[in-house]
Amino acid sequence: MWLTKIFTKRTVPVLAWCLYDWASASFSIIVVTFIFATYFTTRVAENQIIGTYQWANATSLAGIIIAFASPLVGAIADHGGHHKRWLFFFTMICVIATSLLWFSYPNISNVYSTLACVVVGAIGFEVALVFYNSFLPGLAPRAYIGRISGWGWGFGYLGGIVSLSIALFIFVKHSATWLNADTAEQIRICGPFAALWFLVFSIPLFFLVPEISTTSKPLGRAVREGCKELFSTLKKLPKEKNILLYLFAHMIYTDGLNTLFAFGGIYAAGTYGLSFEQVLLFGITMNITAGIGAMTLGWVDDYLGSKLTVIVSLFCLSIFGIPLLFLHDKYIFWAVALVLCLFVGPVQSASRSLMVRLIAEKDMSAEMFGLYALSGKITAFIGPWLLGMMTMLFASQRFGMATVLVFFVIGALLMIPVKVNQDPISFGKAVT
Repeated sequence: MWLTKIFTKRTVPVLAWCLYDWASASFSIIVVTFIFATYFTTRVAENQIIGTYQWANATSLAGIIIAFASPLVGAIADHGGHHKRWLFFFTMICVIATSLLWFSYPNISNVYSTLACVVVGAIGFEVALVFYNSFLPGLAPRAYIGRISGWGWGFGYLGGIVSLSIALFIFVKHSATWLNADTAEQIRICGPFAALWFLVFSIPLFFLVPEISTTSKPLGRAVREGCKELFSTLKKLPKEKNILLYLFAHMIYTDGLNTLFAFGGIYAAGTYGLSFEQVLLFGITMNITAGIGAMTLGWVDDYLGSKLTVIVSLFCLSIFGIPLLFLHDKYIFWAVALVLCLFVGPVQSASRSLMVRLIAEKDMSAEMFGLYALSGKITAFIGPWLLGMMTMLFASQRFGMATVLVFFVIGALLMIPVKVNQDPISFGKAVT
């Protein structure tokens, strides 16, 4: 019955919207988390410790730029319209930068060109998500926001699994006869592959998802009015204590998540000695469990509340993260990490649906999701920087990764006083 309610006249747009998550996952999993993150520290950089530090600095720089660009561009789009054009523009920035990773040869002379592609690609990827997320309120019935958001993340993890599997079994493992391993062609080709994947599977959204209804204005006027409105919103934000508190909590725990994504593969390879192929298999299994968690707990989101879903997931991430700092057997590490990843997807999915619920009465979805992106990136340099500094200071990746858990605990505690009015689903009263 509920499937009929959701999918009446919404099936195709919802699926097309979810498919963008499937598409964009190729960049996050192949470039940011597993293949190129590991390849850079082991083959391009001088050594793994220095490589980890350089990768941390690059992701920090990207985070700072994203933090300030996202709300501004979102505000301009809300006044100028053409959300799809903005989405396409930043999607193409990511696609082009990712394809250029083909030229990331395994030589220390390519350190900065590789990092430049990663930084530019990350900027395009993250700012595009501001516009992608802003389509959710118009697609999802309020009572099913959690589930549809969870399906989007689930599609993303599934897309990550498939794209990473192709990269592993077609390029990395079985490429001896047609790719030159001496120049790491079997790794470098994963850049153009991820770019093509992103481009092809993002196309349905641009044709099948309705444009957000806003007044179209000339670009110059949209920039002026968007900037004015953004500054006005920032001035009023301290009065919106509930949203402000949520954005602050989101800022903290998202910093931990982003750091975990950026250094998960690096940590598995450097601390537990996983080979490159094992790191990719590790990534595939992690995405399977994260996708299951996102889709399953999307129901919990709608029935018990986005806030509770986020808090419980963060505490579970903290609890299951502790053993990963002390274990030595790589297979036990793998098993515990599988359990931990069940709660990664729900944090992301419920965070997005919670933001939709908090801004339900506002019209400027792109601007508000720009502020949401700002909260997720304004301190994004702190997590990687702190991890990099601790890794260098103690010459240990374990000490560096321990910093991630601190962000989870603090973020969960800050979420407790956030108030959320959530429409009743089956229990007869709003859940907070």
